[in-house]
Amino acid sequence: MESKTKNSILIIGGGLIGLSIAYQFARNKFKVEVLSRNRSESAGFVAAGMLATHAEGLEDELLIFGQQSQSLIPEWIRNIENDSGINCGLKKCGIVVPFKNIKELKEFPTYKYGKYLNKNNLRKEINGINGSWEHGLLFEQDGQIDNRRRLMRALERACSLHGVKFQEGSDVKELIVEKNKILGAKVLNATGESKNIFCKKVILCCGAWSKKILNNLPIFPVKGQMLSIQGPENSIKRVLFGPNTYLVPRDDGLIVVGATVEDKAEFNQGNTPKGINQLQEGIKSLLPEALNWPQMEHWWGFRPCTPDFKPIIGRSDIGNLYFATGHYRNGVLFAAITSDILFKLIQDKTLNNIESNFINKFRFNRFNI
Repeated sequence: MESKTKNSILIIGGGLIGLSIAYQFARNKFKVEVLSRNRSESAGFVAAGMLATHAEGLEDELLIFGQQSQSLIPEWIRNIENDSGINCGLKKCGIVVPFKNIKELKEFPTYKYGKYLNKNNLRKEINGINGSWEHGLLFEQDGQIDNRRRLMRALERACSLHGVKFQEGSDVKELIVEKNKILGAKVLNATGESKNIFCKKVILCCGAWSKKILNNLPIFPVKGQMLSIQGPENSIKRVLFGPNTYLVPRDDGLIVVGATVEDKAEFNQGNTPKGINQLQEGIKSLLPEALNWPQMEHWWGFRPCTPDFKPIIGRSDIGNLYFATGHYRNGVLFAAITSDILFKLIQDKTLNNIESNFINKFRFNRFNI
């Protein structure tokens, strides 16, 4: 059975990147349809929501790209909140990165963007921090969004109110290609019905699953396990970003703890004793007293990773096919600029220098796509 509906924009993937792009087009009066196998599996629902351009230690073009996206986020979030009526929990709370010695601190890639903290000031910023940490950097410009409980729901609602059509449970089997143009997609829907969905433009943004649509995309899953603990309200006010573990405090005292980095796990689902133990050891290394706070939830997800850890964003060699995938650890941070770039590209609008340089330098020729 074939759908007779012609869609201006067909988005394959209903995670954070897909919803961000759908929202950008729909609020500008485009007709948008989103195909998603299972949105709850997307990295946007499982990430911690850090805006850690500097605390992450991004370098070179990725740093500039992150800074540009971070500058777009306040207005982007205001629009989503106004349209959805849901507060997304955006906070420029600052992120503290601790160090054992001054050499490691001064070798940190974004050292010059941080405020130096000696041992006493580090303890003032993070009450109860493990005594082994001697120095720290405070990146006051970095922060967080409550993506798991707020942003994703707000985007879903805002998209729906702007007329986005969702097809949840849709498994895209293949793209329909004719004369170097995508006509649509062959889809198996949630009821087991096979149909073709036609469109004018296709945006592939199904994260870690992108390779299942186009086999030559060099994207692989990196599993991350996470948990949350309930601390006293305002127990910590800054995000604490350690070398292997981070603690992200929400307003209600909930603290998101992440995340394992498992590049050999493929798509193996579920939390594991090894993963949870690693997170608990991480808590102990950063904030020992937090081990006594009740654990609220365990979960996992799959980051979409490329061999050089940079996202794949832009036009493909097929005339009406676009990519927005491979964001790895920075999907929340890069969502605003990614949706902006795709909106400009599809309308043949001029990109700014930062966007253009990033797309041109890190486009698909680095992978021979």
